[in-house]
Amino acid sequence: MTSLSSEKNILLLIADDLGKYVECYGCPSIKTPHLDRLAFQGVRFTSAFASTASCSGSRSTIYTGLHTHENGQYGLRMHRTHFQTFEHIDSLPKLLRERGYLTGIIGKIHVGPLNVYDWEVVEESETRDVAWVADRGESFVQQARSERKPWYLTVGFVDPHRDVTTRGGFGNQKNYDKRVPLLDVRPEAVEIPSWLSDLPETRKEFVEYYQAIHRMDAGVGMILDALERQGMAENTLVIFTSDNGPPFVNSKTTLYEAGMNLPLIVRRPGLQPGLENPNMVSFIDILPTCLEWTGTDTTARAQNSSSPPRLGRSFLSIVGETTLLDASKWQQHIFGSHTFHELQNYWPTRVLRTRKYKYHRNLAWRLDFPFAADLYASLTFEGIRNTDGPVMIGGRQLKDYIFRPAEELYDLDEDPQELHNLATEPQHRDLLLELRTKLEDWQRQTKDLWWNRDGVSLTMLARYAKDGLAIPDRLDFDVENPSTRGVRLVQLDPEDHSRVKS
Repeated sequence: MTSLSSEKNILLLIADDLGKYVECYGCPSIKTPHLDRLAFQGVRFTSAFASTASCSGSRSTIYTGLHTHENGQYGLRMHRTHFQTFEHIDSLPKLLRERGYLTGIIGKIHVGPLNVYDWEVVEESETRDVAWVADRGESFVQQARSERKPWYLTVGFVDPHRDVTTRGGFGNQKNYDKRVPLLDVRPEAVEIPSWLSDLPETRKEFVEYYQAIHRMDAGVGMILDALERQGMAENTLVIFTSDNGPPFVNSKTTLYEAGMNLPLIVRRPGLQPGLENPNMVSFIDILPTCLEWTGTDTTARAQNSSSPPRLGRSFLSIVGETTLLDASKWQQHIFGSHTFHELQNYWPTRVLRTRKYKYHRNLAWRLDFPFAADLYASLTFEGIRNTDGPVMIGGRQLKDYIFRPAEELYDLDEDPQELHNLATEPQHRDLLLELRTKLEDWQRQTKDLWWNRDGVSLTMLARYAKDGLAIPDRLDFDVENPSTRGVRLVQLDPEDHSRVKS
């Protein structure tokens, strides 16, 4: 084993439903001094993206480096849904534990099963007492020191998630350790984002939300202070992010920007501090980055693994970049994959996001877009739905939030709120086809069960390729013209099921 001074450790901090509500991300009305300090000491990525805007699914992509349609964590892991990651999938805790690391998680886990996420030390808790969380984190570091092992620790904060036992609470009425502060904030002082309606109910909830964010930030500070006390700051890679966007309609559970464009702060020892990195990174890039930091091959597999190949890239070599790299040097686009939140929230969608454009392929667009239970019950939505019509969520009509088309295409430079759909405009037809093809190529590459033609999974129809099954070349089933005669047909290649031929 290497000496303690040369070991490379990892501290991964994950907030719950934070989005970019951090002062250093342009929200001066919220006080997050410890995250701001971390950003000042490290690098703040401005174009970091979750693959899915749902708690369990997003965490699974971080830990496995795979999208949820690859790893099987399609939705929430909770007692009524029980979505779980496939047993054969590799994970960061498993890979590093096999390489001699002490691995641990404290706080919220929200993925499973634990034989896939093979942390050695597991202290699962739904507490918002961030002082307790920090104390347990310091104990973990002390254990690694006593065992003379390098370590990888995940801290899953419960804040600033809603208190799901209430309609508008965020856990601020409970008693915590005296070291845990309660922010004094007034409704008129909070900042309502443009994607949400500014109503008295919204401001009331945002007061609670701000207090939960401030508490989480205090927890970050306590853990970073513990790292300093233990003399581990100079050989520990610190990564902070959030699983998805804020817990309000038009954000969480959607792959609109508010749901998936998230904070990512990285402190790498020896790097120039206080940098801002504009390059696009995906949450599937976090695992290979951690592997490279530890000196492990980024394509490493667990023993006897049948886990699929990972497409994520380590961003360790570009972490200090402050200019936009050419696409030949760094991939400047990301993909998103959302299928479920709660079990009853089935609404599969896939996304391709470039620097300028966003393409959504909504697989079940004929269904209403579903509400997560806590968002539906929220005081904010109660206020929104009872405004005089037309009812709006920010700049989006409520009916357009619920009823979405098969495809959406947005120019993010001109339309950052994703309100003006270009998909049906003739002048953007070539761009639509280009992005659709690129997204479908990725679906084939990742063996996505929702790679569809005629409303049916081509992946599942592959078994019939040898029998010459031909499928109408259209995205959705046409009930007015169901015939296969007189329409363009495609066939799966019997030699390569990931390809189609006309």
